[in-house]
Amino acid sequence: MATHDRREPHSRDRFRRARSAVVSALPALLLVTACATAVPGAAVPQGSAVSGLAATAPVVPPTRPLAELLLPAEDFPEPYYAAIVLPPQAVAQAAPDLTGIPVGAKVSPAGCLPPVQDYGPDGTAMVVGTDNDRRATISVELVAGAAALDDLRSYLTDCAHVESSYRGATATVTTVPEPAPPSPASGVGALELSRTVRSGRGTDAITQSMRTRVAQIGDLRLLVTYMSFGDGEPDLDNLGLVYDSALARILAG
Repeated sequence: MATHDRREPHSRDRFRRARSAVVSALPALLLVTACATAVPGAAVPQGSAVSGLAATAPVVPPTRPLAELLLPAEDFPEPYYAAIVLPPQAVAQAAPDLTGIPVGAKVSPAGCLPPVQDYGPDGTAMVVGTDNDRRATISVELVAGAAALDDLRSYLTDCAHVESSYRGATATVTTVPEPAPPSPASGVGALELSRTVRSGRGTDAITQSMRTRVAQIGDLRLLVTYMSFGDGEPDLDNLGLVYDSALARILAG
């Protein structure tokens, strides 16, 4: 993907104006701001994307196609403007990468393969923004027909440490639960996790680090993932910004 060495002077303002069209449809549900990301264990600021929502009516799962619910590429914040909506064949490769376990891999413990997922356009949609300076991405993934969020929680608990083998390559996948983002409305489940994938040995070793925020409405699941190589701190500010914007678009129906 090409980098953007020259950005428009008011690029962040343009992003906020574009996002405000979504937020205006949900005045009682979401107020998305650049400072709304909650640091794990910290109080959520007043006026954030989740304040004052406990009394709202349960959210009805949207019925529009996934492609229409997906956050547009142009709505990504800087420095993730090099964002693209993935075609179906790329989704089938990119989505399993975020689990750390390729389709067809053998795993230990047995039974820790990721849940079966439809990677076709009616089952999964993805848009990915790239920060080439950090060698990092933020991806937004929508999954239709997802199992209950409690099933995912159980899987993450039972399979917190998995050894994966695929075509002669091995990897260790470690998943750690994080404090969940507050649910923005009744009927919206949420969880958060950190995941590390270590593959190779010695000088060929590669560490892939991820931080994922998950929201679910009925059987529609939203996963927003920051991924980088190495052990650096995740970009929680922009992760939260994209998560709030992606969820706002879904809640807008």
